[in-house]
Amino acid sequence: MGNNTADVPQQRAPGWRFWRSDAGRFWATREQPFTGPEMQAGAERTVDADTPGELAEVVAAQEARAEAAQ
Repeated sequence: MGNNTADVPQQRAPGWRFWRSDAGRFWATREQPFTGPEMQAGAERTVDADTPGELAEVVAAQEARAEAAQ
């Protein structure tokens, strides 16, 4: 994977790292792991999407799942 951070929604999700793979896919990983209950609720630490906008939505969904577990 490359380390291309251009065109990724860094400012939209503090605590997440974003990159674009060599294949052009957008990825994000959470800097801190989710807790056990948050993961059981479906929150995933590393996610991907086709576009930066979709990636921002996927990241927001992971945080919402984590929040719902609390």
